[in-house]
Amino acid sequence: MSVTVRSEQACFGGTIGVYSHASRETGTEMRFSVFVPPGAAARPRPALYFLAGLTCTEETFMIKAGALRHAADHGLVLVAPDTSPRGLGLPGEEDSWDFGTGAGFYLDAEAEPWRPHYRMYSYVTRELPALIEAGFPVQAGRRGVFGHSMGGHGALVIGLRNPETYRSVSAFAPICNPVAVPWGEKAFGHYLGPDRSRWTAWDASLLMRQRPFPDSILVDQGMKDQFLDGQLRPESLESAAAAVGQKLVLRRHEGYDHSYWFIQSFIADHLAWHAERLGT
Repeated sequence: MSVTVRSEQACFGGTIGVYSHASRETGTEMRFSVFVPPGAAARPRPALYFLAGLTCTEETFMIKAGALRHAADHGLVLVAPDTSPRGLGLPGEEDSWDFGTGAGFYLDAEAEPWRPHYRMYSYVTRELPALIEAGFPVQAGRRGVFGHSMGGHGALVIGLRNPETYRSVSAFAPICNPVAVPWGEKAFGHYLGPDRSRWTAWDASLLMRQRPFPDSILVDQGMKDQFLDGQLRPESLESAAAAVGQKLVLRRHEGYDHSYWFIQSFIADHLAWHAERLGT
């Protein structure tokens, strides 16, 4: 598969790059960013995938999170895909910030006109890892996933649905119960259609009750988060974990909001969490 190099720079002894390719899953050009730590060329490293939130791109996390120094220290390859297909011109795609462009919700759409292109789940779990493992110095089978907000929802869902593929899972301020909050109802209603029974396969709190993740999951939540009560609902995830015996470390932090300042404050803990489980 052909990959175009958009940019590459040295960073903390490694390389941070932005790349693009023609995606089979979305039918569009997709961009992604990769940080390769020092020494990876001689000894391939585990890959840790970060899924960003609403309105973000493949560069947002790499620029704002303060993660690259820690990834270099732990010897982790960081991968961040874009948050949706772009430039399709579908009706309503550009009308709001919480749906369409920049808001793919890491699912595979079932309703028209979204179904042929909004396939971010298959893109993130199949197409992108195959491309990364073929073209970058990573170890196949040593894979973790984490994310923020919409991306936290995606990381939890991907980990719960694929425990044999992802060894580690964490999230910052995830949308924990999307079937019951406005962001999720809007996105799922359009992408999946009006039959709410089709939505449950993409809700972490419901999935956890069916099939817990075999290892512990780390979640950090700011208590000054402007979306906490209306959109995120960490108590739903906490209740699901208690019901099935899921090991969950849910940390609540007074004074922190939904921003990347919050992520920067605790990113070191998440990189260490994944490094321990990925065996770096």
